[in-house]
Amino acid sequence: MTPVPRFRAHEGWPLLASGFRPFFLFGSIYAGLAILVWLPVFYGELTLTSAFAPRDWHVHEMLYGYLPAVITGFLFTAIPNWTGRLPIQGTPLLTLVIVWVAGRLSVTFSAETGWLAAMLIDASFLLLVALAAAREIIAGRNWRNLAVVMLVLLLLAGNVAFHLEAHFAGAADISIRIGIAVVVLLISLIGGRIVPSFTRNWLVRENPGRLPAPFGRFDMIVVAVSALALMAWVADSASQYTGAALALAGTSANAAAAFNRKPSGTKK
Repeated sequence: MTPVPRFRAHEGWPLLASGFRPFFLFGSIYAGLAILVWLPVFYGELTLTSAFAPRDWHVHEMLYGYLPAVITGFLFTAIPNWTGRLPIQGTPLLTLVIVWVAGRLSVTFSAETGWLAAMLIDASFLLLVALAAAREIIAGRNWRNLAVVMLVLLLLAGNVAFHLEAHFAGAADISIRIGIAVVVLLISLIGGRIVPSFTRNWLVRENPGRLPAPFGRFDMIVVAVSALALMAWVADSASQYTGAALALAGTSANAAAAFNRKPSGTKK
């Protein structure tokens, strides 16, 4: 990854100068507020106006409301570093924030707006995020990071499936596991390749001596094994074979972590 060669001065609202600012802030505030609402709902002291069952509303807003905000904040901060392009700021960023807020309101009041309208408004946020991320990555010819866009699209598919399951089946099930699986894969990809890359770039610049091992073939195998295990879990969470696959993925991840503790060399 290459550092951003320049940063466009933003003369408007400072909150819209960088992608992480509004989404980290509003995402964390919303997570706290959602918990405060969920507790009286859980104890039967408050009734929601959502078309979702109370449990599904809580799960959805944590998994497909709060987490996409945090993921978006990270992506819109990291992508300029991957591509060397200017970050998304100002009005385009504000538009995305408004769409995200509209999704939270439409889901919470979907008993009034209707489940279909809530689904369309809610799903439009991740679609716009995926399109914006893909545009920047393709324009910067940073092809290897298109995998992150694919995971965002999978999260979008899980969100749509959640709305459909909740409406036609009465409760969400598979779509919950889809969302959890995608988030775990994002953490694996970011924690296994992107964060160490940032760390290595800084260490190379500071020249401390020993450098961490870079993301290699073994790490790619671990991510692939994890993806297959999570796919099995989404399809059949109670299978013994799924349990074995998840155990294998966990063991391989621990082996990769131990391997990556070894220094890759010394910077002269």
